Amino acid sequence: MRYAAFVFLLAALTAPAGAAQSSSSYKTCTAKATTQLALNSCASAEDARVNAQMNALYAKVLLHAGTQEGGVQKVKAAQAAWIAYRNAAIAAAFPASNKQQQYGSMYPMRVNLLYASLTTQHIADLNLLLDSLSGE
Repeated sequence: MRYAAFVFLLAALTAPAGAAQSSSSYKTCTAKATTQLALNSCASAEDARVNAQMNALYAKVLLHAGTQEGGVQKVKAAQAAWIAYRNAAIAAAFPASNKQQQYGSMYPMRVNLLYASLTTQHIADLNLLLDSLSGE
């Protein structure tokens, strides 16, 4: 049973991340891409876009958390824990020491899409936290 759960988690982490939730700008970029380098660039831009969205939302969460005693410190601790989780999940999905050799030229694309996917999931969590802090 543990093995099946591990295989499921690994498949979820290494699947073409974000395929169902890709932005229109990512889809447009990949439609025009004719090389793996171009696809890697599209994935990097998607990761940057999602990360900027998360950072803007995180700033709002901090603003609302500041109205409650100890709120900012707790939100910062939660964000640091999430970053540690995200980095560990990426490391688990791509454990080889020589990543480029093991995973090939698609590695940068796959890792950036996984970052974007995990960040998109975290944005949903931050939205719930913001709703809770703002009393909605």
